[in-house]
Amino acid sequence: MSTAIDGLLFSWQKNIDYGPKLVADLDDAQMVLQPVLANGAPSNHPAWVFSHLNLYLPVVVAIIEGKEFEDPKGHPFGMLSTPQSDRNLYPTKQELVETFVVGHERIAQLLRDADDTVLERPINLPRWKQVMPKAGIALPYIMLNHENVHLGQLSAWRRIQGMPSV
Repeated sequence: MSTAIDGLLFSWQKNIDYGPKLVADLDDAQMVLQPVLANGAPSNHPAWVFSHLNLYLPVVVAIIEGKEFEDPKGHPFGMLSTPQSDRNLYPTKQELVETFVVGHERIAQLLRDADDTVLERPINLPRWKQVMPKAGIALPYIMLNHENVHLGQLSAWRRIQGMPSV
C-alpha cells in the first residue's frame, strides 16, 4: 500500500471518529435547527450535513471499484439542495450516523484491500473528468477536503448553538 493510501486512511479514520461525536449529544429535533445570525443565511444543520456526506459514500465506493455512478449534483441532498427545517425530510439521527460509520468503514476496507493502481482509475463522471480525471485526485478531494469542510460547518453550528466543542 502506498503512502498516499495510508494518508487517506489515516485522515478518513479521524473523520469516522469525529463525525459522530459532533452529534452525539443531540436529539432528533436538534438535528434540524438552523440558527440565523443577523443579516445572515441559515446554517447547514446536522441532518442535512450527514445526509449530504452520506450521499457521497456510494460515489467513493464506485470510484474505488472503477464503476460508473450517478451525478450527485441534483440529488435531494446534493450540492444544489438547501437544508430544510422539516425533520421528516431526513432519516433519524441514528440512521444518519450508522450510514456514515458503516459507509466509512466499508471504504476504509476497500482501500486497505486495494493496491496503488486504484489511484490511477479514471473518473467516469463527465462533469468531474476535467478537474479530477483520476481516482488519485478525486478521492482526496471528496474524502478529505469536501467532508472536512462540512464537518467544520457542524463544529461552527455547535458553537452558534452555545454547545461545547468536541
